[in-house]
Amino acid sequence: MKKLSTRTRVVTGAVAVAAVGASVVGAVSASAETPQVAPAAASDVQNKNTFETSHLTVEAATKAAQASLDAAARAGQKISVAVVDRNGNVIVELRGDGAGPQSFESAQRKAYTAVSWNAPTSELVKRLAQAPNLKDIPGTLFLGGGAPVQLKGAPIAAVGVAGAPSADQDEQFAQAGVAALSK
Repeated sequence: MKKLSTRTRVVTGAVAVAAVGASVVGAVSASAETPQVAPAAASDVQNKNTFETSHLTVEAATKAAQASLDAAARAGQKISVAVVDRNGNVIVELRGDGAGPQSFESAQRKAYTAVSWNAPTSELVKRLAQAPNLKDIPGTLFLGGGAPVQLKGAPIAAVGVAGAPSADQDEQFAQAGVAALSK
């Protein structure tokens, strides 16, 4: 293979850059044109095909998370707290100053578990004796520290706390977050 001179390599490189630049400009200008789209067919979905749900606002979720952190701070504990919606999606998650690295994910999984079963995770731990396979469900964590938020008896969110030396304390701090929502 013949070795190319520096000048030939520079000229060849410049031509390649110009070609790529021209194709990018062409693609951008082509995508800038407004395509003609047919109007969507109007349709009204009947009520039997839908349902409505209630969700916490970000402000309410933040209030609950901060209440949990404050309760833990008063007890001298460093925790993480997660607030999830009815579907188990995180709304707010806070890692307290000095909280352990494992506490962040554990708080989220406890909240997910509590909202999934609409029960405090300390109660769910007791159910493991009858159904030990529950612990194998992905994303769950059957340790005290998760508390559901209910509206008319149905779960709409949950608070999960992790990082205190005991599951009882974690759950106490999660319950403080839930209680803050009724104030």
